[in-house]
Amino acid sequence: MIDESSVTDGGATAAQRILLVTGMLGAGKTTAMRALEDLGWEAIDNFPIRLLDRLLETGPGTARIDAGAPVAIGFDTRTRGFDPGAIIERVKSLSLRADLSITTLFLDCGGAELQRRYNETRRPHPMADDKPAEGGIAAERELLEPLRRWADVVITTTDFTTQDLQQAIRAQFLQGPPPRSLLTISSFGFSRGTPPLSDMVFDMRFLANPYWVENLRPMTGRDAPVGDYIRRDPAYAEAFERIRDLLLLLLGRFEQQGKAYVNIAFGCTGGKHRSVFMAEQIASALREAGFSPTLLHRNLGSRAADLVERSGAWGPR
Repeated sequence: MIDESSVTDGGATAAQRILLVTGMLGAGKTTAMRALEDLGWEAIDNFPIRLLDRLLETGPGTARIDAGAPVAIGFDTRTRGFDPGAIIERVKSLSLRADLSITTLFLDCGGAELQRRYNETRRPHPMADDKPAEGGIAAERELLEPLRRWADVVITTTDFTTQDLQQAIRAQFLQGPPPRSLLTISSFGFSRGTPPLSDMVFDMRFLANPYWVENLRPMTGRDAPVGDYIRRDPAYAEAFERIRDLLLLLLGRFEQQGKAYVNIAFGCTGGKHRSVFMAEQIASALREAGFSPTLLHRNLGSRAADLVERSGAWGPR
């Protein structure tokens, strides 16, 4: 479908990947374009398709798009002078060029579902002419039928959620391995509140508290004596293994879903001992598994931590 082995300018050069994205209004073009952009495509939405030749011009003085990046171009029936037959002929002509590899994606959706979406958003269909959306949808479908038949890829979104469509786009147009999620592991003290952007929070206050050991109190979870003390807690080993295994399972799933950011937080009373140690250990285990987490300790230097611990806040002594 997409040939990247074309020869141009006398040398072996990969053809420029061009993806034309169109379809029924309300079928998910905006979502698809955003998903493509997240995958590294240069996305140009609501493009006047009559200017396609000019966009793809080559030669001195032209403002051609970056030839090194795949480009997704979105357009629909709202474009002035929209003519499916003329579009097909124009794309056929451009497809003869050895430096271009053009694919057309058509997004379709059942009429009843499109009506539901229009009713939900309370937006009129552009082709309804002050009549119910049903008439506009039918007219649009008839207009687009030649383009749908001709398209290389058709995705029907009738039963799709936004996430389903994003996954379908990734499955069809991802280049290379899935992008890794940007992973952050942090420690914090509950005394200063839970980090607001955390996807998962693990409460470490069930572990023995080094604060109540006088010589360990001034240390942190980064110090070996504190780590040795926490490891001796009978609950530690099993808890660590279960949390590690859970994260390894979930992180893989998050990446398959295309989740860009994952924030995992470990909390204890003051954010100085148990949460710091567990965050360090989990970050190390995830690095061994091939992840590259950023490690943050929010309250490690907090002066208030001692006051909170001393106040008898909940937690094993």
